[in-house]
Amino acid sequence: MGPSRIGEARVEYVSSREILTRASGFMDAYDFTLNPYSGCFFGCTYCYAAFFSHSAADRDDWGRWVKVKENATELMAARRPGSLDGKLIYMSSVTDPYQPIEREVKLTRQLLEIMAERHKPKLVIQTRSPDVTRDCDLFRLIEEKGGRVRVNMTVTTDDEDVRRAFEPYCPSNDARLRAIAEAQSDGVDACITMTPLLLVSGPPAFANDLAATGVKKFIIQPFHFKRGKFIATTREKALDLMAEKLGCDRTLVIDRYLEHYEGVRSILADGLPELSEGKDGFKPPF
Repeated sequence: MGPSRIGEARVEYVSSREILTRASGFMDAYDFTLNPYSGCFFGCTYCYAAFFSHSAADRDDWGRWVKVKENATELMAARRPGSLDGKLIYMSSVTDPYQPIEREVKLTRQLLEIMAERHKPKLVIQTRSPDVTRDCDLFRLIEEKGGRVRVNMTVTTDDEDVRRAFEPYCPSNDARLRAIAEAQSDGVDACITMTPLLLVSGPPAFANDLAATGVKKFIIQPFHFKRGKFIATTREKALDLMAEKLGCDRTLVIDRYLEHYEGVRSILADGLPELSEGKDGFKPPF
């Protein structure tokens, strides 16, 4: 057991029937998704994962609760050694494996240790936390033993005002860029995912900052305004935030945003080594 609260978020400890879930929908090119937690302290206002909550109360309270799958390591350890060799695993699809609770319970690291010791997976890690650099030693070990690892870092804007409006509990943009640059320089296969791309105040400088990380692969995806599975989405209040930042009436926000997105995408496509978009960008990299 660990702490019962992390900041304003309550923490619960639950048992899960399985830790690996057959991938489907947006991630259907993978074999499994791996979510050590349900819920997410980061609580981004646009997060699609809120709509996978088990109850309306949990959905509406998104960002203020986290459930730790306390039997996750036992479930992973029970798998036959080698049974995940070559399997494509996406960690994580509906939570962040490096949200603040991970510093206390180290569940993600324990799962990685088991995989490094007993399996050769093809693992993609999706996060927006600089804490991911803690496990570069395990990423390299998995690779040395015949597996594969890529770390995707989500960076959605260059504007801290925008970041605070949409991602109030997330690390800063600069912290994320420094972290993925560190992982890249440490020999980890790295990618930056701008999914969804929010508002960018200085597109040319943003492109330069992204390129300066040394990362060679980038994925972009527009902000979606309707609920959907395994695509970026939002709740009603986020529409008002977007309209305010775009300086327009709410009735015009979609058109204004799409114009902004296309302009930024064009600049990034010219300034970055490799830029892919949407589901095609998230196809397995190995």
